[in-house]
Amino acid sequence: MWNHSDLLLLNSSPAASASVTVVDTNEQTPLHRVHCGGSVLAIAVSSDHIYAGTQGGEIMVFSLDTYDHVRDLKGHSGCILALVLSEDESLLVSSAGDAIINIWRTKTFENVHRIYSTFDIGDIFCVAYSSKLSTLYLGAQNTSIQWYDFRATDKRPRASLKSHPSKRSHRFFDSLGPGGSATPQPPVDSSDVLESCHESQLVEIDPLNIVQYAHFGYVYCMLLLKSFTKEGEEILVSGGGDGSIKIWEIDSETSAIKPETSKTLSSGDSGVLCMATRDQFLYCGLTDGEISIWDLDGQTLIRSIKGHQDDVLTMTVRDNCIWSGSASGYVRKWSQRFELLGRWKAHDGLILASDLKSVKGRDLYFSGGNDDCVSIWDVSYHEDDFPSAYRTTEDELLSTLRKLVSYRTVANDPKFSEDCRQGASLLKSIFRQFGAQSFLIPTDNRNPIVFGRFTPPETPGVESNRQTILFYGHYDVISAGEETADNQWITEPFEMTGMNSYLYGRGVSDNKGPVLAAIFAAGELAQNNQLSCNIIFLIEGEEEAGSRGFKEAVKKYKDFIGPIDWILLANSYWLDDEAPCVTYGLRGVVHASVEIQSDRPDLHSGVDGSRESREPVIDMVNLLAKLTSDKGKIMIPGFHEMVRTITPAEEAMYTEIENEFSERLFRGSIPSGRLKEHLMSRWRYPSLTIHRVNVSGPTNATIIPRSASAAISLRIVPDQKLSTVTENLTSFLYDQFSTFSSPNQLRISIDHVSEWWLGDPLNRAFRTLARVVEEVWEKKPLFIREGGSIPAVRFLEMEFGASAAHLPCGQASDAAHLDNERMRVANLYKSKTIMKKVFRELPLDNDDVGV
Repeated sequence: MWNHSDLLLLNSSPAASASVTVVDTNEQTPLHRVHCGGSVLAIAVSSDHIYAGTQGGEIMVFSLDTYDHVRDLKGHSGCILALVLSEDESLLVSSAGDAIINIWRTKTFENVHRIYSTFDIGDIFCVAYSSKLSTLYLGAQNTSIQWYDFRATDKRPRASLKSHPSKRSHRFFDSLGPGGSATPQPPVDSSDVLESCHESQLVEIDPLNIVQYAHFGYVYCMLLLKSFTKEGEEILVSGGGDGSIKIWEIDSETSAIKPETSKTLSSGDSGVLCMATRDQFLYCGLTDGEISIWDLDGQTLIRSIKGHQDDVLTMTVRDNCIWSGSASGYVRKWSQRFELLGRWKAHDGLILASDLKSVKGRDLYFSGGNDDCVSIWDVSYHEDDFPSAYRTTEDELLSTLRKLVSYRTVANDPKFSEDCRQGASLLKSIFRQFGAQSFLIPTDNRNPIVFGRFTPPETPGVESNRQTILFYGHYDVISAGEETADNQWITEPFEMTGMNSYLYGRGVSDNKGPVLAAIFAAGELAQNNQLSCNIIFLIEGEEEAGSRGFKEAVKKYKDFIGPIDWILLANSYWLDDEAPCVTYGLRGVVHASVEIQSDRPDLHSGVDGSRESREPVIDMVNLLAKLTSDKGKIMIPGFHEMVRTITPAEEAMYTEIENEFSERLFRGSIPSGRLKEHLMSRWRYPSLTIHRVNVSGPTNATIIPRSASAAISLRIVPDQKLSTVTENLTSFLYDQFSTFSSPNQLRISIDHVSEWWLGDPLNRAFRTLARVVEEVWEKKPLFIREGGSIPAVRFLEMEFGASAAHLPCGQASDAAHLDNERMRVANLYKSKTIMKKVFRELPLDNDDVGV
């Protein structure tokens, strides 16, 4: 609220046009962007949804929580020009270039009224709705202001489709020309709109409810305000292309505006394009970058400034700040005294619409432009690394994830060792902010493990025999490949970007997002005194590098970490983007290097090539060919005999998946009836892959390389023994090579191994997890296995004698390890909710679960 001294300060230079000192541009990153497929000309924001009116005539509806595209409202054949919510947010009013106003129920998205004027009025630029009077006001291209009082609806005859504006003769195109013939009217595609239209929805404005020539120019904007002179009544303020602002009294009985008592405020030659109010002050955005501030109570111009270099197209006010958006794409933020606080580039083009909404304690600014997107900005405060009062909200989860993603925690690249250390320290700080015990466990000169422990408070006189859940995850990521020629990232990989309900950035899905969701879940339980067990976190920094040093560190600190009753992890993905899943199996892996080397240097093929020589590359090709048959069977002796036979219960799980996904999974790439076989091949049967073959010497076509090397891997499954597989692989390659009678030398090294893991889908952890997933997603989850490997899972099970369960958080399209890695906001939030419930309910006895 401005006081008298503030008003005097502004009046020190009354009505004079003053310029402001332009401050440096504030680089701001939007919280999120949603693309709309066309220019966004109107925005309205409710407690649940973002409504974006597009150039194509659609109103796109997005979730305010997750930014998911909810649906499209189709009721216009022209571009949407205005969107207004009723005071209780139960109704949405839209106007467009088709001379139609639609009224929608926001709960059901039902179109309940289609309103139009008796006359041809052109575009309807602005609307206002009085909940008190149940009356709609509109400002039109033909300079009129019109209104419709729904209290009088039953007293008037309903309109008909025949009088719909799309059915009328056009004054220009249908007028008679030379010779008495009419020019054919261009077709208007309103078939979809009218097809779903019932005559009971149509409402025609009474000719008596029209003020012609309300302005001497287009009526661009209007606002409904409380009257300053008559308590309990409203006034209408309108702005026009003629540069005037008009204040209209409203008859509370008839809802009519009173031209005879209207007041006119002049902005000179500059058209009034937008308006916003706070208390009795009116802020007007004008053509040519002008902004004028009026005291409506005294009807005086307080100040006029050159706010922008281009037309001011949007004005938004909240408490003590004002935001203006211009045709240059810039937003400027002003203090209540109109001191420029900052500016930023919000859109590549014109800013055509804006709104402001307080969401979970933060002021969010929404802007729409002709770059076809809506951008969401946090304008309440500048985020610190850690606010003094750490809030366990979804917004804080996103803020923390953005910070964690910014650290390039690439385990395999020594130049990022400091980033890895900072990422680990950030996680340690988050644990401590939530009141957990936390420190870093060293791993023999590798990236440290972050340890965290949440412990419920002891109850005096009660013996503590609580269970302990261990959550395992990792903060390291693979390289984003920014320096490679085939880099296809659409965002900066280490700057988390929100776009179209997804978060993009390296690690958001694998595994930083799920890890933070679990930490926040446990932290919220601790802060609300709802912990039912001990929750221990082991977040390692070497998972993408084979968990180097993890086993040794855990064994060293085992007594401090344990005992453990249950193990949870969240490091995989759904089968598609729709069905939630629970993972109960992972394949193991053996990574090996094979090298064949001669005792000669690199040679010239034209000089030294002969059929008598044994070239290392030819030996390598022949040796690798021995690994599989022509039909792809792996030829290592005894390799397939160790594979566990499928049980009827397991086969039933595959049948359920096949029934669920028979048509949509893999987009038809799997032949009909082959899905079960395909999934078994990926999940429960072993495989062999040759990853690459390298040669020595220059990369030209005349060299005989002196050596060749190859990287191969074997994915193993229950009940293949890791030691037996590695021994048989090595023996088989040496045996086959000996038959070549080659003078070259063969060397084989086992670089990395990981045990397979198979959980028990019937145990309490999986039953609890499946039930909670179904509660949160309102869908029964599918039980799946994964073809990949996570080295630590089976090790932790054996080391602590505890069973593990696995929650896939991401969707199939998350592109983990690939360009444009992403995670849907809804998946992140719901994963936190799932883990919070599982942490609370898993330790309880079966009869108590869910109580």
